[in-house]
Amino acid sequence: MKLDNKTVLIFGTGLSGISAVGFLQGITESIIIYDTNEKLEAAAVREKLPRNFSGEIILGDLPEEYFGKIELAVLSPGVPTDLPVVNQMRDRNIPIWGEIELAYYKAQGRIAAITGTNGKTTTTSLVGDIMKTFYQEVFVVGNIGIPFTDISGKTTKDSVTVIEMSSFQLETIVDFKPQVSAILNITPDHLNRHHTMENYIAAKLAITKNQKEEDICILNYEDEVLREAGKTLKTNVMYFSSLRKLDKGIYLEGDTIVYNDGSAPRTIVDVTQMNIFGRHNYENAMAAIGIAISLQVPIECINKAVRDFVAVEHRIEFVTTKNGVKYYNDSKGTNPDASIKAIESMPSSTCLIAGGYDKGSEYDEWVEAFGGKIKALVLIGQTKEKIAETAEKHGFTKVYRAETLKEAVEVCYRLSQEGDCVLLSPACASWDMFPNYEERGRLFKEYVRNL
Repeated sequence: MKLDNKTVLIFGTGLSGISAVGFLQGITESIIIYDTNEKLEAAAVREKLPRNFSGEIILGDLPEEYFGKIELAVLSPGVPTDLPVVNQMRDRNIPIWGEIELAYYKAQGRIAAITGTNGKTTTTSLVGDIMKTFYQEVFVVGNIGIPFTDISGKTTKDSVTVIEMSSFQLETIVDFKPQVSAILNITPDHLNRHHTMENYIAAKLAITKNQKEEDICILNYEDEVLREAGKTLKTNVMYFSSLRKLDKGIYLEGDTIVYNDGSAPRTIVDVTQMNIFGRHNYENAMAAIGIAISLQVPIECINKAVRDFVAVEHRIEFVTTKNGVKYYNDSKGTNPDASIKAIESMPSSTCLIAGGYDKGSEYDEWVEAFGGKIKALVLIGQTKEKIAETAEKHGFTKVYRAETLKEAVEVCYRLSQEGDCVLLSPACASWDMFPNYEERGRLFKEYVRNL
């Protein structure tokens, strides 16, 4: 589809939407930026837009006459694809793209795309670091915080673009095709948006939908959904496993990550030399190694980058020690499965801060994962009563409630003793109390350091 002089509606006034406007300038002058939030002020939206933006801004309901004008709608990731206004566009055969699809319109070079319920940001960051040891032009974009539309016009035939992709972004791809894709794991998440687990799985698997036989998809062999999906994909599949030796693929053997191309095993890295720890991080590293091997990065470059890599901010991030108590920030643990991995990685008895925006998750397995490690659970946010009921149902009674994150930190400070840990790992999104998980993590670190 050619975009020249098309009338394009950009749905959403956040980071992706604003970036999409800048991307389209020079391609078409007929741009409408739209948001259903009628409480927004058009002047405030215009301040975020490029100075030379000459298009329209519509807030609230979309007037009926515009459905006859729009030739393409570009949805920001936060816009549900089943909104009535989106269904109206679909009924009128208006093409619907996401920001990723729009960026792909100009993209050149090789693309590696990474999705999964957990571990996306760590894996994407690590792949970016590995690529930079071998390639001159490397871009790291997507759900990690930089819109793909910001850089796609700068890509060349020699560049490598590494993209972190959420299920929301994958719902709206049309022709987007990475040379290498990776799906790290699939566990229940965002069911308030996708409604069923089947829809969520389909969104994740969409990362492979345009891949051909010569392309590669990296899959977690220990994820039953992905192991079965790998049998039906039309692309070339490379598995990784943290629990068993594979005849072909990447696996953990003792403390060593090994790659076997089907003819001979090769040692990649000793995990005791890495700066990230825990089985989930070894899986993230194996996925990153698979992507790097698929893009012909030499083993020695991979080894160095993996050994040098440090944990990303807000993901089991060590903050400081106060009175012999270690504090960890896992604000990016926005679902129960991610939080379980953080709990498992704690070295000692732990006071856990959890709770937040309700995405429709259940917390039974999460509470069962406490074992004898969690000495106290301090709850905040929209889900605190739901989580408290689940904890008590499973016999865990050391539950405390706090009105603010600051209060929760202070409660943990009083409850913890020398040798303990305090962990912020909410198992929930942040949107009930904070604009994003980054702000939640930043404030946690600030409150801890001010104790």
